[in-house]
Amino acid sequence: MANTISDKTWRDKYRLAALDQILRRNLIAEAICEVDRSDAKRIDCPYGDQSTAVIQELKGTYTPATFETHDDYLQVNHEVIASEHIYDFERVFSNFDLFSSRFNEQAFAVGEKIDKMVLNELTDKAGESYSTPAGGFTSENTPVIFSNLISKVAGYADAYKGLFIVLENTDIPGIIQKQINSGFSYADMALKNGFLTSHMGVDIYVTRTGTFVSDTIDEDSGLTYTNSEHRVFGVKKVATYASARGVRFEEKPVSGKTGLEVTTIAYVGFKLWEVKKNLIVDITITASAS
Repeated sequence: MANTISDKTWRDKYRLAALDQILRRNLIAEAICEVDRSDAKRIDCPYGDQSTAVIQELKGTYTPATFETHDDYLQVNHEVIASEHIYDFERVFSNFDLFSSRFNEQAFAVGEKIDKMVLNELTDKAGESYSTPAGGFTSENTPVIFSNLISKVAGYADAYKGLFIVLENTDIPGIIQKQINSGFSYADMALKNGFLTSHMGVDIYVTRTGTFVSDTIDEDSGLTYTNSEHRVFGVKKVATYASARGVRFEEKPVSGKTGLEVTTIAYVGFKLWEVKKNLIVDITITASAS
């Protein structure tokens, strides 16, 4: 008969030197937008009307036209905050560096919130719109959707900056099926390497379900989105989000409590510039016919 051994007698080990992290959503905004980390509260970008030219027979006369200039600006008007309190006895008796772990988690939480805001703002402010065929991103619909989206921005000078589309994870099965059933070399790459992150010259960014939302994000300012079942396509780097001085961290004592309060802060603003709006397309996913 085996001996009776208490749990604490067995040898234990920790899999990691630090606290493990929960699954994290892919962050996309910095790949498709310009980022300004200066300490400016407002970024101005005025623009003028487009001139109109005429072609005529040689006669040497013309009529001067009038024009207007317009103000356009980005204003940093939101803050994103994550804050927690670590008691001194928690720090003393923990096997891990709680401060480092919580700052790491907070930094991601703040970054994720900024990313979600930027993607929804970009979708909300798009100058063009497109509704998919019924069923959304099925294998059959994928080439139709991509070709129609590309045609929305084709011919503009800024298109050289590169094209992108942001989808949720539930959208990609049809795209994968299309990739592995395409021409030999493309299908072979998809079969060998898995999901290809570029299709028909468009870089594909995948986020998790629930990124595009119909919700009020900030009750005080009334910041509301209606983007459920929407996605976004367009030209990279034509919108700007500002994160003044980047993400900042604070540690401070609080009266009546041992330990320290740890806080992560970011100030954020977003702008899809007026003259570039038509380079971004708001995609509506059309449900399958019942």
